[in-house]
Amino acid sequence: MKVSEIMSEGPICVKEGDFVTHARQMMRDYFLRGLVVVDEGNKLVGMLTDQDILRVTATRSNVTVRGYARECPTVTPDMEIQKAAKLMLEAKMNRVPVVASTTDRTVLGVLSNSDLLKNMKLPKGAPENVGKIMTRKVETCHPDERVTKVWAHMLEAGYTGIPVVSEKGEIQGMITRRDVLKSGAVRIGSEDSRGTRTSETAKVEKIMSTPAYTLAEEDSIERTREMIIHYDIGRVTVVNGTKVVGIVDRQDLLGAFVSGVSG
Repeated sequence: MKVSEIMSEGPICVKEGDFVTHARQMMRDYFLRGLVVVDEGNKLVGMLTDQDILRVTATRSNVTVRGYARECPTVTPDMEIQKAAKLMLEAKMNRVPVVASTTDRTVLGVLSNSDLLKNMKLPKGAPENVGKIMTRKVETCHPDERVTKVWAHMLEAGYTGIPVVSEKGEIQGMITRRDVLKSGAVRIGSEDSRGTRTSETAKVEKIMSTPAYTLAEEDSIERTREMIIHYDIGRVTVVNGTKVVGIVDRQDLLGAFVSGVSG
């Protein structure tokens, strides 16, 4: 299957001369995990990830996105999706621009790990269950913690979501980057954690996502894919009973579908 068959055409882009404040607003309004950066001729400059833009400390209105755009792999419409998936994993990106060709960098679309997971087949020799691909060292937070504190930690550590557990360690839900942005519980920019007093911000329990979607270590890779696609979630908590023992996200899952793929 080719990239052209599954990519999204006409992606939301920002120009390299656009202000950082504009890019932040775009991410807030559309809940985007990344923005394609182009020049005035719609040629690819790079990719601006949510992690990059949310960590930019400058809040002056005249700061532009130029210089913050990351290099990204060259993905073209005629490329096989297995190869595109490998390139995306190697670049540690969850979405990449699709350009006309290796020489013509006109942006035609965007390809996400979600697009790939919906269409790839699990290869022979792939890990048989979620316990083989999950991350075992899991950071958690509590429902009564302040959003500002958790948000600052998410940005510092690069997390897109953190399981929420009770004082007894029982899974309650998940707080994600999208939850925080959608709620407006913190302001985006350097004032996020320094300009708002922690005591004045909402508690995690007010904005976290529920119910808590969970799997057991022995659950299959296919079941994991079905859950992530069906509920349109970026990660699933792995539990033993009600205790958190791991977490698996879209990138972990995509890695299982790429394992054993040559080329």
